[in-house]
Amino acid sequence: MIDRHERRIVLWRHGRTAWNAERRFQGQSDIELDDEGRAQAQRAASLLVHLTPDRLISSDLARAFATAQALAELTELDVVADERLRETFAGEWEGLSRPELFDTFGDEVSRWASDSHARPGGGETRIEVAERMVEAINESVDQLPARGTLVVATHGGSARAAIGALLELPPENWACLGVLSNCAWSILTENTTGYGPAWRLQEYNAGSLPTPALADDR
Repeated sequence: MIDRHERRIVLWRHGRTAWNAERRFQGQSDIELDDEGRAQAQRAASLLVHLTPDRLISSDLARAFATAQALAELTELDVVADERLRETFAGEWEGLSRPELFDTFGDEVSRWASDSHARPGGGETRIEVAERMVEAINESVDQLPARGTLVVATHGGSARAAIGALLELPPENWACLGVLSNCAWSILTENTTGYGPAWRLQEYNAGSLPTPALADDR
């Protein structure tokens, strides 16, 4: 049984697309789920429904919204689409494969991997992505009931930026958060102690539900 002492945020990456399979940089290009991505969304939704979500929000891009719809069908929740939950806008990098990116923009790609102020393809910085993500998430958290759960269907890069910001990690350390798998999720639980950041990381890049943990320090 899931312990529900605090409000909870579930950041859920969308299922696979053809561009994911081809390792192309998607950014805000509106690419739909492929067959495997739709199957991933169904499998993930069959688990996430057991978290009894209270609110479901999603990027308005097709791949994230279709992922959210798989959970909506099991919960009877409406999906609230919000463009602030989109992936990083990456300008001229979008649509390029990894070899193409490194051949043309190698030094910039290397910098962007560790610099939250870099602009991929002339697009958004991770700082800017985090700001819009956190704004949208906080608005929905404010609408949760006590001990409620918010599910956010979004994208890998935007989810990592939001997690770094919500955990109050220095932006220069956000690169320590690993790449998120298609349809994996990360769970933040509210810190009600009054000390430290408002949120704690309970699960990261998960494909299973969290189990209660007994801590030695509280």
